[in-house]
Amino acid sequence: MKNATQIINSIQNRPQFSKLSKHKCIKKIQSIFAPPLQKMIKFAYIKNKTLFFVLNHPAGKQEFDNNIQSIKSALKFYMPDECKDIEFDDMKAFVTHTPIKKQKIKIFKQTYKEQSSGNFEITIKDERLNELLKSIRSIIKQNNDNP
Repeated sequence: MKNATQIINSIQNRPQFSKLSKHKCIKKIQSIFAPPLQKMIKFAYIKNKTLFFVLNHPAGKQEFDNNIQSIKSALKFYMPDECKDIEFDDMKAFVTHTPIKKQKIKIFKQTYKEQSSGNFEITIKDERLNELLKSIRSIIKQNNDNP
């Protein structure tokens, strides 16, 4: 009887799921990097036998360029098990300046029924404020008539 890990691994090794194995390999190689550099990696992909890392900050690219030779030599000495079937000859990095898409927050406009009936006295002596309150009272009465 196979356990869950063995079943998942056998499914991932099928040809139709080759992208999953590539993704697993890239994540394993990415875990070799220092944690601050890992945070600066947006995503990575393999194209034309070159492993590309897309970074979100120029300092990350500089750090990557400083460590690239040691990473390449370490990978030549020991290739992770996840990357046995995936071939790439070179590793490169570049910085993208596209902004990160932020999720749009839906704002729900909640309305409440007017609690006032509009039957109140206006005792303000200032004419301007008196007219303003009368217009507010007429709007309240109008809204109560047409719910």
